[in-house]
Amino acid sequence: MTDYLLTARRFIASATCALTMAAPALAAYPERPIRLIVPFPAGGAGDVMARGLAQEMSRDLGQQIVVENRGGAGGSIAAETVAKAAPDGYVLLFGTMGTHAINPALYTSLGYDPVADFTPISMTHLNPRVLVVHSNVPATSIDALIALAKSKPGSITYGSAGSGSSGHLSGALFASQAGVDMLHVPYRGSAQLLTDLLAGRVDATFDSYAVYEEHIRNGTVRALGVTSAERMAVLPDVPTIAEAGLRGYDVSNWLGLFAPAGIPDAVRERLSTSARQAMAVPELQAQLQRVGIVPTSTSPAEFAALIRSDLPRWAEIVKASGASAQ
Repeated sequence: MTDYLLTARRFIASATCALTMAAPALAAYPERPIRLIVPFPAGGAGDVMARGLAQEMSRDLGQQIVVENRGGAGGSIAAETVAKAAPDGYVLLFGTMGTHAINPALYTSLGYDPVADFTPISMTHLNPRVLVVHSNVPATSIDALIALAKSKPGSITYGSAGSGSSGHLSGALFASQAGVDMLHVPYRGSAQLLTDLLAGRVDATFDSYAVYEEHIRNGTVRALGVTSAERMAVLPDVPTIAEAGLRGYDVSNWLGLFAPAGIPDAVRERLSTSARQAMAVPELQAQLQRVGIVPTSTSPAEFAALIRSDLPRWAEIVKASGASAQ
């Protein structure tokens, strides 16, 4: 036998042995519970979305996905925790447009890189916002609200869950495109904002339909528009802000699954498949759609492309708004 053939056979035998040894390890994933770090407090809409996803993926993967709530700093604390975790697929992040597209423009010293430190798995949810005003505000349409704001510069207030939050920036983009001066009132979360809006102490907000569903139905607040490019199925008679006159306006808060950078390709694909199957479960889809949340899924490559395109877009909006988290 020639030296060439002998070397080739030894190489093939060695490679076959390596693949045989590696296959059981990959096929066995996951062998223990998985931690899902969620950048929201327990009980909120984001937490509910994460737990629904975790429950369905747990069934598919055969291991429990344990939700850990780590709020604070616009989700940066949770994101940094996962960015520094071992890249083995046992610590995941339920990341958001805030953690991966907005925060890099808000924080001068972010503890993670939204691109280099993560492996995108799949976008899982789209959460359009609803522009609502207290029933005492004398505006029954977006045009009327813009006219009111122009007649009283700086007097119409809108609240958000904090400076630089997606609700704040939704309002800042609205004011910029409408050419009006509205006063932003930041809160530390949505609970106090909800209380003050229902009491009429703040005029408007850009928030999740799930938070205001009951109050829209009973007339305490009035829905004037939705922030997404298309109307929401749960509010078919409420126009998008874009179709009401602010062309190109489109803000849909996205959420999805991330792992630390460097996880094995086979683990990434296993998680991606599981997330896609979870978001296709009819019962979960119906539950989300009832509160105005759109279940979705993407490939890891599609999710990565979305993040890369969103980063410069939100950098411009943050700069124009003057928002800062420092």
